[in-house]
Amino acid sequence: MSEISEGLLRKKCKPCEGGEKPMTPTEIGHMLKGLKGWKYTDGMVQKTFKFKNYYETMAFVNAAAWISHREDHHPDITVGYNKATVEYMTHAIKGISENDFICAAKLDALFDL
Repeated sequence: MSEISEGLLRKKCKPCEGGEKPMTPTEIGHMLKGLKGWKYTDGMVQKTFKFKNYYETMAFVNAAAWISHREDHHPDITVGYNKATVEYMTHAIKGISENDFICAAKLDALFDL
C-alpha cells in the first residue's frame, strides 16, 4: 500500500457544496500514482474491479454502497456478471476533489480484508 493510499484511508470525506476548485490535472496525476489501477477518464476517476462470479461482484457492490453511504460521497457503478466499474466525480464542483480519492482508497482496501 502506498503512502498516498494509507493517508487517504485515515481521512473522511468533507461536505462539498461548491465554491471549491476542482483538482488540477497535475494534482490528479499525483494522487493516481498512489492508487493501483485507477485512471482519470472523461472527467472521472475510475477503476474496473474483476471477480470470479456474480455473487462476488454483488458483494463488492454492496460493500461499496455501504462505504459510499458512510462517506456521503456516491459513485456511479456499472455492474456485469464478473466485474464492476466504479466512477467518482464531485458533482458540486463539476470536477475531481480529494473526496473522490478517499473513497477510491477505501474501495481498494476492501481487497486487503
